Amino acid sequence: MKKGIIAFVLIIGSMAAMAQGKLVANYFDDLADNEAYTKVSVSSKMFSLFTELEAGSEAEKEFLKAVSKLKGLKIIAADSIPNSASMYKKAINDVNKAGYEELMSVQDAEENMKFSIKEKNGVIEELLMVAGGKKRFVLLSLYGEIDLKNISKIAQAMKVEGLQNLSKLDESSN
Repeated sequence: MKKGIIAFVLIIGSMAAMAQGKLVANYFDDLADNEAYTKVSVSSKMFSLFTELEAGSEAEKEFLKAVSKLKGLKIIAADSIPNSASMYKKAINDVNKAGYEELMSVQDAEENMKFSIKEKNGVIEELLMVAGGKKRFVLLSLYGEIDLKNISKIAQAMKVEGLQNLSKLDESSN
């Protein structure tokens, strides 16, 4: 009986781990052969290589500490697609259905952008950014153990477009 319960818990736990990032993985699969989209996937190994660097300043130490907890980054982007508005609406609908919590949205004449998170036991496990403009679409997933205070620092260091808008979270909370 104990073995059955343990097996059940392990199966449920592995299913929950696989669900993380599944939304973006589905988009990767659906758009795999579409050359209009650029698809980027950064593995946990790449992030672990950052932690082998020596930190000189306090800011570098904070950056390396934040990066060490990340498990991956996936980005799907297109700069010139005719259906970007419908892609944006579909992605936002999928994000809402998947149970992500909205953090912030940014809207202007050029582009709409929405940041959402998946949180478990007070820890952010995944940060999603969906952006759509006149012909542009971006879906970004950063997953692992995420500290929002350090994400904009990571984004600036890695030059991840769009994530710099997370600095507005600090501004809005002041």
